[in-house]
Amino acid sequence: MPNRYAYLGPEGTFTEAALRDLRPDASAEARVPCDGVAAVFDAVRAGAVDGGVVPLENSVEGGVTTTIAELINGESLLITGETAVPVEFALFARPGTVLEDVKRVATHPHALAQCRGWLSRHIPDADTHTVSSTAAAARAVSEPGAPYDAAICAVIAGERYGLHALAVGVGDRPDAATRFIYLSRAGALPEPTGADLTSLIAFIADDHPGALIEVLNQFAVRGVNLTRLESRPTGDGLGSYCFCIDAEGHVADARVGEALMGIRRVCRDVRFLGSYPRRSKGTELDPPLRPRATTDADFAEAERWLARVRAGDIA
Repeated sequence: MPNRYAYLGPEGTFTEAALRDLRPDASAEARVPCDGVAAVFDAVRAGAVDGGVVPLENSVEGGVTTTIAELINGESLLITGETAVPVEFALFARPGTVLEDVKRVATHPHALAQCRGWLSRHIPDADTHTVSSTAAAARAVSEPGAPYDAAICAVIAGERYGLHALAVGVGDRPDAATRFIYLSRAGALPEPTGADLTSLIAFIADDHPGALIEVLNQFAVRGVNLTRLESRPTGDGLGSYCFCIDAEGHVADARVGEALMGIRRVCRDVRFLGSYPRRSKGTELDPPLRPRATTDADFAEAERWLARVRAGDIA
C-alpha cells in the first residue's frame, strides 16, 4: 500500500504545509488530517499511518503543550525530521462580509496571541474565540449558521473553505515561524548529515542544588551546543519537573554519544526522542560551530590513550 501521513487537521493548516515540505511527493490522498495533536500520535503508534507531523514550538508563543505532553508521557515515538514554516495570518470571512460586520473572530490560541495588536487597532470591539486550529476556524466560519463572523488563518485555509480576505498580514510579528516535527515508529535512525539535532527528555534523579547543572555540564564539557532547553512538569506532583532538550549533533557522533551516556548516569531516566537532519535553521549543509578537541577523531585518540594507560603503557 502507498504511504500515508497524518497531520493536525483539518485541511489548510500550517501543519499540512509542513507535511508537504517534509514529504513533497505525498498526494492529497496520502495526507490524513487528524482532529487534534494526540490523534496524530495515536495514528502513528497504531500503525494506521507511516508517519505524522505535529507542531512543536512557535517563535512567539514557545512550546506546543499538547505535543510536548505526548513526547513526555505517551508511548515512545522517534522524531526523524523537522522543518519550520513562516506563519503569515489573514482575516477571512464569508463573501459579502465587511470589516465593520465582524463581531466574533475564531482562531487558534497561538494565532490569537500573535494577532492581538492588529485586532485591538482595527476591530477592538470584536470578541475572540479559540478553536483547535486556524483551519478549523476557517471551516467553522464557512458553515451555514456559523457562530463566528471571521477567522484568522492561513491564506490557503481561507481560500480552501470559500471565504474571502478582509485583511492580510494581520500578525504582529512578520518574522514569526512555527517548527514542526515528523514522527515515526521505533526503527533505524536517519544517517548523520553533519548538521543534525538530537532531542531527549531528562528526568533528574532528585531535587537537589545543582541538579540541572549536572545535566548541562555533560554537554558543556564535550562541546555540544544546546538549541532548546525547556522545563516541563512530569505529572507526578507539584515541583516534579523534567527537561526537554535539543542538542546540535547526532547520537552517532562521539561527543553527543558520550554526553548522553553522562546524562544517563546522573539522571533517573532519559527518554531519547531521535537524531535527525536540522532544517529549522540554516540548511542541512551548514555545520554547527564546534569547540576544539571535540571531533570524533579527538574522542577516538583519547580512548586509545586511556587503553594504553590501563594496559600499563605510560611511555
